[in-house]
Amino acid sequence: MAADHPLVRLETLALIGIGGFAGSNLRYFAAGLLPEVQAVVLVNALGCFALGGLVYEAEYAGLVGSRSRIVFTTGFLSSLTTYSTFAIQSALAPEPLSFVAIVAGNYGLGFVSVLASRAIAHRLRDGSGPTAGGETA
Repeated sequence: MAADHPLVRLETLALIGIGGFAGSNLRYFAAGLLPEVQAVVLVNALGCFALGGLVYEAEYAGLVGSRSRIVFTTGFLSSLTTYSTFAIQSALAPEPLSFVAIVAGNYGLGFVSVLASRAIAHRLRDGSGPTAGGETA
C-alpha cells in the first residue's frame, strides 16, 4: 500500500493515539508514586532522554524507521512529558527557592538526559561517523 494511502495515514493516527494513551497513563502512574513536582521532573527527564535517544539514533545509526520515530515521539513522548504542568508548577511555586529548584530540575535534568542519550547513540553507530547530514549538536 502506498505511503499516502488514507488507510496508512489512519493507521499512523491510531498508533499515535495508542502511544499517547500509554504515555499519559505512565505519567499518571508516576504522579501516583511520587509527589507532583518530582513526578513531573522525572517524566520530563525520561522524555528528554528518550527523545534525545531517538533523534541521535536517527543521526548516527538509523535503526529505527522514520514512521516508528514519529509515532513514538508524537504519541508516547508528547503525552508522557508535560511542559504545561511544569509551567504551572513554576508559576505557583510558593517561594523563590522552589521556583529555582523546579526550573533547574526540569531543564538541568532534561539537558543531562539528552547528553546521556547522545552518548549511547554514539555507541550504537557502526563506527563510520555521523550520517551525511552531519551532527545536529
